[in-house]
Amino acid sequence: MNWKQKKHCEALLSRERGFVKKIWGTCHTVCLAYPNIYRIGMANLGFHAVYKIFNELPSFLCERVFLPVSGDDAEFVTGAAETVSLENQRPVRDFDILAVSISFENDYPSVLKLLERSGIPLTSKERDSRHPLVIGGGIALTLNPEPLADYFDLFILGEAEEALPRFAAAFSEARQLELDKKTLLLEAQKKVPGVYVPSLYAVNYSRQGKIRDILPLADGLPGKIQISSIKNINAFSTTEVISSRDAEMGDMFLVEVNRGCPHRCRFCAAGHVYAPPRFRSYKEIISVVDDGLRIKKKIGLVGTAVSDHPDLVKICQYIVNQGAQAGIGSLRLDRINETTVGLIKECGIETVALAPEAGSQRLRDFLRKGISLDDILNAARCLIEKEIFNLRLYFMLGLPTEEEEDIDAMIDLVKKIQHTVIGHTSGKRKFRRITLSLNQFIPKARTPLQWCALANVQDVGKKIKKINRAFRQDRQIHVIADVPKWNYVQALLSLGDRRVGDILLAVHLRNGNWLQALKDVNIHPDFYVYRQKDLDEIMPWDIVDIGMSKKKLLQEYEEAFSAHHGTTL
Repeated sequence: MNWKQKKHCEALLSRERGFVKKIWGTCHTVCLAYPNIYRIGMANLGFHAVYKIFNELPSFLCERVFLPVSGDDAEFVTGAAETVSLENQRPVRDFDILAVSISFENDYPSVLKLLERSGIPLTSKERDSRHPLVIGGGIALTLNPEPLADYFDLFILGEAEEALPRFAAAFSEARQLELDKKTLLLEAQKKVPGVYVPSLYAVNYSRQGKIRDILPLADGLPGKIQISSIKNINAFSTTEVISSRDAEMGDMFLVEVNRGCPHRCRFCAAGHVYAPPRFRSYKEIISVVDDGLRIKKKIGLVGTAVSDHPDLVKICQYIVNQGAQAGIGSLRLDRINETTVGLIKECGIETVALAPEAGSQRLRDFLRKGISLDDILNAARCLIEKEIFNLRLYFMLGLPTEEEEDIDAMIDLVKKIQHTVIGHTSGKRKFRRITLSLNQFIPKARTPLQWCALANVQDVGKKIKKINRAFRQDRQIHVIADVPKWNYVQALLSLGDRRVGDILLAVHLRNGNWLQALKDVNIHPDFYVYRQKDLDEIMPWDIVDIGMSKKKLLQEYEEAFSAHHGTTL
């Protein structure tokens, strides 16, 4: 570690509140890594939860590590720096466990970068008991861990609050018995629910390249990894543990109010992985809100269905009554009314995000979005009447069954929203802006649309240009969109199997040059990205059972296409 790194760590810690710094050498040590920069990682409540769980165990010490910000990479290239933890500035390779929390597939290449910079062999088979045990968790891995299977010793999938303490107990026991790494992994796979050790399972392929079967390599191992949702989420709180103004949304104290979603839109992984929907009680939420208000004067309410919380109005009113503000990421269009919008205004919210997802009613029904044109226009009207003059609209492009008329319908819908809001600002404060956020549909594992192919990124790029042209002269409508080529990469990592790990290695060796890496490996990425999957096909993620039956997902898939595309599957 160099002087610059030490000063950087000390500066970050000096602006934090709530971090834990235990005495080194008295506990099992865990380095908790987020494979992105500090600002992004510290806004992730799952990351906070894991930090809290480990540090509340008397026999464990947990510290954090992040990737350096752009510009600091040169120090690693020249060998002038090594990756160290934030709290005690210890090298990552000195820890007993390296735990990586992954929320987004596009962070996968950073895992390899982190391992290399820490002096840890990249693959599990290269590591032994001298190296940290490399474990992974998070929503991205729970959806599909297979592209990173070769690089992790063990995954802890699903919700961490019950599984992590059980794993920690198994790890402590293994250390007391002086078990080697292989035996430790075998015992963890047998005893700890939610644990998946990929090296203990063999994936066999057919001549066509599809998965033929996934089989355990030892007696006594489960045929599938069973994951179950925590039934009583009031038994624990998931909140901001470490407060820092340097984090994204650093002005807010983040509080999770729910998991799962009752609507289960066909494209949405969170609604299916976190089923059934669960809402924390008003009493429990207010308790943590009170804690948060001692630190900050703005509470960020986080969840997959915040606007469906039965006590949302009551919660927001409580926050306002304390002289504070509330932040809500997005609201379902059919949940917006005068009461909720009035509270939003009192909470100081100036921009509201809405997600029609598609321009035509046909496509919204295909997605099982459950909202109508009237819902959308009524929501816009309510917001403008309460003088919320900034709207952010989320739409997806490249949806299955999408036609050119659907793009025209999206353009028309945005114009109708604009016309509605302008009609209600006549003679009043001037309407500011509609931000139109365009995102390509990415098929996600464990959803009814997991069998679908990604739309051609060049075709999607043309649709983005068409929408841009439609609003180019309109200063009130601002269009932002993903870069299509990165949608291809995300789809590859979302839908890939273990062989995609070879592509990740090539990308790592090529310093992030995806184009060259794809040429280097004998794997055709279109096989995963642009291929419509067979309905009876074994998916890479089928080794993990999250409790949502594949039969149910298939039924939803067939209903979607038979109702909206006129086909019988």
